[in-house]
Amino acid sequence: MAATQTRDQKLDLRLTASSKRVLQTAALATRRSVSEFVLESALARAEEVLPDRQRFTLDAAQWAVFQAALNAPTRKLPRLKKLLQEPSVFERGMKE
Repeated sequence: MAATQTRDQKLDLRLTASSKRVLQTAALATRRSVSEFVLESALARAEEVLPDRQRFTLDAAQWAVFQAALNAPTRKLPRLKKLLQEPSVFERGMKE
């Protein structure tokens, strides 16, 4: 059985009168309070948005390619090395 959590945080929201009416109508249609409707809707949308930013799935072949890329030896990048050893634009501006 999941532990019940107390709702002790508040989120204020400014909206137009017409937006409020739409939310009230939708909440009434689903037999929920406006707060419940907005919270459920916002959490459902968050669950749609977040997965591809938190985890990704690969099949066996893709996983092997990914692992090979991670385990590959580093490449020499002399131009990048030179760039990182030079003073930045901001550091050069301070000396002038």
